[in-house]
Amino acid sequence: MKDEKINKVYLKKIKLFQKYNKYYYNFNKPLIDDKQFDDLKIEILALEKKYSFLNHKDSPKNSVGFRPSKVFKKALHAIPMLSLSNAFDEKDLINFEKKILNYLNKQDGYEIEYSAEPKIDGISASLIYKNGKLITGLSRGDGKEGEDITENLKTIKDIPQLIKLKNFPEEIDVRGEVFIQNSDFKRLNDKFANPRNAASGSLRQKDPNETRKIPLKFIAYTYGHEKGLIASSQNEYLSLLKEWGFKTNTLNKTISKVKNLMSNYHEVEKKRDKIDFDIDGIVYKVNDFRIQKRLGNVANAPRWAIAHKFSANSGVSIIENIEIQIGRTGALTPVAKIKPINIGGVVVSNATLHNEEEIIRKDIRIGDTVVVERAGDVIPHVISVDLKKRNKDLKKFEFPLNCPSCGFQTIKDFNSTTKKEDAVRRCSNEGYNCEKVAIEKIKHFVSKDAFNIEGFGKKIVENFWNLKLIRLPNDIFNLDYSKIENLDGWGKQSVANLKYSINLKKTITFERFIFALGIRHIGLENAKLISKNLKSIKNFLLLSKKNNLKELLNIDGIGETQINSVKNFLENNKNIKVLNELGKILKVIDAKIPKSDGPLSNKTFMLTGKLNGISRAEAKSLIEERSGSIVSNVSKKLDYLIIGEKPTKRKIDAAKGLKIKILDQPTWLKMLNKTS
Repeated sequence: MKDEKINKVYLKKIKLFQKYNKYYYNFNKPLIDDKQFDDLKIEILALEKKYSFLNHKDSPKNSVGFRPSKVFKKALHAIPMLSLSNAFDEKDLINFEKKILNYLNKQDGYEIEYSAEPKIDGISASLIYKNGKLITGLSRGDGKEGEDITENLKTIKDIPQLIKLKNFPEEIDVRGEVFIQNSDFKRLNDKFANPRNAASGSLRQKDPNETRKIPLKFIAYTYGHEKGLIASSQNEYLSLLKEWGFKTNTLNKTISKVKNLMSNYHEVEKKRDKIDFDIDGIVYKVNDFRIQKRLGNVANAPRWAIAHKFSANSGVSIIENIEIQIGRTGALTPVAKIKPINIGGVVVSNATLHNEEEIIRKDIRIGDTVVVERAGDVIPHVISVDLKKRNKDLKKFEFPLNCPSCGFQTIKDFNSTTKKEDAVRRCSNEGYNCEKVAIEKIKHFVSKDAFNIEGFGKKIVENFWNLKLIRLPNDIFNLDYSKIENLDGWGKQSVANLKYSINLKKTITFERFIFALGIRHIGLENAKLISKNLKSIKNFLLLSKKNNLKELLNIDGIGETQINSVKNFLENNKNIKVLNELGKILKVIDAKIPKSDGPLSNKTFMLTGKLNGISRAEAKSLIEERSGSIVSNVSKKLDYLIIGEKPTKRKIDAAKGLKIKILDQPTWLKMLNKTS
């Protein structure tokens, strides 16, 4: 009942927050002043921090401004607008460069040239030109699809609408950042909390005349789709942008070596407060476009770029309690409940303590005065204890040896790579047998990248669990809706909406289904690899039968750790029950095997030995670009065995025995050249 009352208070505040937003953004009639609005946001965020079950799509942390009333059409980006990986220290940069060198198969002495660009804290925009004319302007959206905000972008003086220069490409998607200068923001009689929110809210107004009133700026820094662009490097492209009439960042530099990147980073960081627009780090891009193209992308980020975030904000607080949270894989995570403090404009009341070893190493105790650090979107964490302020009576924190949820013994897995026990302690009660693990697994099941059931968030999962409406994922599809109608906050319409959302998700792709199961070490990318190779849920279920796990051995990218995780999952009777029940309820769409007319279509390759001048990762990319595929084992399914220096004799002998074609590197490269 207590939770229900808290939720009612929370929803009332959310409703007010949206009302004020709507009147300001859509009607331009603010109902309250700045301070009152900011205080309301702080109250909502503080509630969300204190009560983990509170979450809403219209929360201040999930929204900027207000939805522009279905005014904007949606449009696909010809080339996705990817996110960037983050670096926070020199070690991260060293690892970033090391990965590039490994991919390119270059030694540590090989020098990579970077374009270092201050990262503006604004709103990304894409400008599509054809024959020199601005045709379309899109917001970033989800990276694949953006909002058509062409007319709003045309109000920005920094954006040329017609470029008649001969060297301007036939087609190009110029990308950059929309922002407001700090000096302009101070002069605005505005309701925005900061310049970034002001830029976002202004750019997404339904009336371009309202956008026109705001002194928005635009700085260009990259491109997406292009036809006829003549530039060999990022540096050269930036020069062309200036020639075409675009503004670029005057602090851009071309730099080699990590130590020089760090020097520039510190130099810019010192100037940060004097710059007339907000920056939150430095973006490093490999300068050479040819190398950029070779490196390509991994997941949703390019291999050739990284964002080096400025130093974290920190604050001092007191640990009031230490709680143990249990994740979907049984991991026990200690969380410090601290006296709320404001760090970088965000009220922080929780800080992760990572694991048992971290608590012991830092000797963290309940009642300690500690330094808490927050960097970007990273979860705040305790970095040190002020021992001078410690009360002598404070006792050491005893990490639970039994699961706080089910009472089962907690264990630490042995890491075969490090030959040590893992730092993380886990509940030994497998699958859905532990209440907290089960709840977290169901939360994962309905999450965005899994089933993505609209209106079935974390709070709903917890409420329905407490009411004994769900115990397993399949229970979601067999809910007694008549019981839900009588619950506080529910009615016929809201129940009908929930039912519709659930029924809509009874059809799902095989890769999302695998990911939704929440198998340890099987993230979205591994789920894609498994689905691509197994093709159907039927084949996945067959893995549970003896000796069928060998099917996973041949999947490039799936190793012993992942195979053992799948094995443990399929050995659990309750997991098998869930799979069988879901198989009866759902329509799981078989993995689509793309029909390709690529020159290496339906051909399989395996690599053994060291290749000259090219890494395995790049070799794999070259094969896959031509519709070929890589396997990990020699079998009848293999078409070609490619051998480099010092190949594995066992693999060569096995290939000869199966009469598989064996290619040395020069012969293989000739094959690629013929197919390019």
